[in-house]
Amino acid sequence: MTNPTSTIPEYWDRCAQGVTVEADLDAAFGWTQWDDHGPGSELLGDPSTALELGCGRGVEVAALAHRGVKAEGIDISPVQVEQARELWAPLGACFHQGDAIEFLRETDRSWEAIYSVWGAVWFTDPNVLLPLVHDRLTPGGRLAFSHAEPIPGSSGPQGMYGGGFRGRRVWLHQWAAHPAEWEHLLRTTGFVDSRVWVEPAPDPEMVGTLIGVAHAS
Repeated sequence: MTNPTSTIPEYWDRCAQGVTVEADLDAAFGWTQWDDHGPGSELLGDPSTALELGCGRGVEVAALAHRGVKAEGIDISPVQVEQARELWAPLGACFHQGDAIEFLRETDRSWEAIYSVWGAVWFTDPNVLLPLVHDRLTPGGRLAFSHAEPIPGSSGPQGMYGGGFRGRRVWLHQWAAHPAEWEHLLRTTGFVDSRVWVEPAPDPEMVGTLIGVAHAS
């Protein structure tokens, strides 16, 4: 049986199927793939406004809104955005459907924090995305992001077929960069006080999480 995925939004729509969301919003914000492990929302500082790039079903956006932050998210998947709105709009959380690059290019707004939890920062060319994020942060505003730790020896775009090897030719790219490479990218874009590291998994034999934090100049 072939996979019906024919576009990138459909790939992310498919990822949302059959998934339920249960979250204690007081403790929902996390950067790693491991429950109750690693840093939380403190990496964002204390923003009054925040935007998540690639928000999925919006749990982190909801956790910030629950805390009183004017929190928004953007995601390319119509299904996931619809789910997020149904779940979290009563908290005041706001969700946009579309491509993160296009959204940042077209808006004239700014935020005190822009972040990505295994989201658009991982799936977008940083040479394109980082300048747009920098321009949309308030002075001193904070960028934070996370994704899987890079595979040794890998750097740059890593391709994958969204529909699998028996599906249509729909492909995505994930960008791999080691901490020193990320810090160089951030500095050359104009970010300051950048720190990028790999947060180990609870079991050191398991996959860790690359986490980065930087400030707009």
